[in-house]
Amino acid sequence: MTERQQRIEAGRDAPWVGFRTLLYKEVLRFWKVAFQTVMAPVLNAVLFLLIFSHVLDRHVTVYGDIAYTTFLVPGLVMMSLLQNAFANSSSSLIQSKITGNIIFVLLPPLSYREFYAAYVIASILRGLFVGLGVLLISVPFVEFHMAHPLWVLTFAVLGGAILSSLGVIAGIWADKFDQLAAFQNFLIMPLTMLSGVFYSIHSLPPLWQDVSHANPFFFMIDGFRYGFFGQSDVSPWLSLGVVSGCFVLLATLTLAMLARGYKLRA
Repeated sequence: MTERQQRIEAGRDAPWVGFRTLLYKEVLRFWKVAFQTVMAPVLNAVLFLLIFSHVLDRHVTVYGDIAYTTFLVPGLVMMSLLQNAFANSSSSLIQSKITGNIIFVLLPPLSYREFYAAYVIASILRGLFVGLGVLLISVPFVEFHMAHPLWVLTFAVLGGAILSSLGVIAGIWADKFDQLAAFQNFLIMPLTMLSGVFYSIHSLPPLWQDVSHANPFFFMIDGFRYGFFGQSDVSPWLSLGVVSGCFVLLATLTLAMLARGYKLRA
């Protein structure tokens, strides 16, 4: 048996070994510096919570009887989850491209689907760790229960998958950190901050309510918040449909880019 045949047979005996190895590498990459990748985003969210709750909690109620701080927490959890899911996949790819070690990911017999799945799952995990950290730190400040835990988990995973896919797209497209920063500062950050994290869109004029409905991040936040309170600005089924459609679209686009080797293979 030739060496090539031996490698093929070994691959048959150990399916998904490339995917598992890449996933382990990506999880280990952010976990080894968890103080920066997990704890720092949690601290940022808690600062938002302290500042806004101190200023507005006694003056604002949402959905009739929900205190503002209680309303704010799910939005901060989801915002932190989304931003860190994007940051994980995008930063990993751009660093690998700039340092040149992306070649060690591309050389093994790893399919583009396995490549995509490893980066996305690792990024979702980082987002979930950050979101859970924000939620746990918020417990002393608010009293709430999850009305629909399954909805919370569904929107958390789908939202993380969408932003992870966007991160892969950004990491592939960008050739330097400046381009990646522009992608994050001029697209991800505005869409996140204007998605209803800090307010209910029913408090906006009709024109800006319509504008908010054009922002897919709004549906991620609103559907996630529904899982906590059983109340939302729009139907959770509408939010689920929009979010699921966005994920399918972005996953298809990302897989097409990876299949072509766009900006990854010479």
